[in-house]
Amino acid sequence: MNGQEWVSAFARELGVTEPTADEIEMLLDVASVAAHSSERLAAPLTCYLIGKANISAGDALALAQRLSASE
Repeated sequence: MNGQEWVSAFARELGVTEPTADEIEMLLDVASVAAHSSERLAAPLTCYLIGKANISAGDALALAQRLSASE
């Protein structure tokens, strides 16, 4: 099973719509900003917080970039 297949299956099990290609790209960008602005553990935990806050991938990316720029 590749990554896309795993995400699709996980989304189905959660009962949610799987992310679009654009959302995936933005979430990977958020994870990258988080990891490079801090340490690796920030990437998955930031993505968890995005889900918990129920904000869009685009809004999350803007927030992550703003936070990273203020360092």
